[in-house]
Amino acid sequence: MVAPRWLALLLASAVLAACGEAPPTQPTANSCKGLASDAMVWVPGGTFIMGEDPGYPEEGPPRAVRVEGFWMDAHEVTNAQFAAFVAATGYVTMAERTPPALPGAPPAMLQPGSAVFRVPTQDDPAWWRWAAGAQWRDPSGGKAGSAGQERHPVVQVAYEDALAYAAWAGKQLPDEAQWEYAARAGSRGLPEPVDAAGKPQANYYQGVFPERDLGTDGFTGRAPVGCFAANGYGLHDMIGNVWEWTRTPGERADAREAVGVIKGGSFLCAANYCARYRPAARQFQERGLGTDHIGFRLIDTRRPPPQD
Repeated sequence: MVAPRWLALLLASAVLAACGEAPPTQPTANSCKGLASDAMVWVPGGTFIMGEDPGYPEEGPPRAVRVEGFWMDAHEVTNAQFAAFVAATGYVTMAERTPPALPGAPPAMLQPGSAVFRVPTQDDPAWWRWAAGAQWRDPSGGKAGSAGQERHPVVQVAYEDALAYAAWAGKQLPDEAQWEYAARAGSRGLPEPVDAAGKPQANYYQGVFPERDLGTDGFTGRAPVGCFAANGYGLHDMIGNVWEWTRTPGERADAREAVGVIKGGSFLCAANYCARYRPAARQFQERGLGTDHIGFRLIDTRRPPPQD
């Protein structure tokens, strides 16, 4: 018997336990303010080996896949961009809606809210909690809001929310093959996103997860978009920062709700746990649930390719 969603959250299910947001353990050392752009970059078509160098069984087997060219957002959709969508449409995200009553659910889960990561303690080993009031404007549900984070990736958006934004913007979510092809940018993914000197080249977790993020990459939480160098196609943050929705369905056998594939890992993916900061990495996520570590970016397959 599969546990109700609220119980699975409180027990730190395998899907959500992959990564999350912990309270900072030290001041953020990076002063990057991020990008403020609606730019899209052209990803030329080609064939690649999808699932190459699989780290987990569900990532393989490696197989050749052909992808046609498309435009892709240069960075993850930001709070500012999502706010413009909400202002124009009046859209209300799933986290802001009153959830359906679930048998045995605690009172907090009868209110609008979402899943928020917490550092486990000896007294409370659960990694996830249901935070009443958590939504894209206030990802942690602590009424801290997101003022000053206009260039951070929007989170606490469920799959349905991402689709609604895409329809408004006249774009689409990428499928898994398009996303992975774009993340690879013609090269093989490194086991860990570091340069030759060992310096982190993405926003992920340095240290022993979940005890302490050392913040070697300059951040101990979500980073503004574009604070790390773009890949060979000009795309920022394809690895780390936040997981990204794709339109590819997932395959989790124990799911009671529809699941989808998310890609790229997040800022709490660590070498000792998760290690999914690779293009081939994939995770399955309930489509009806946003969290504080999942965002998205869009593609455009209808826009003509650039002129030579």
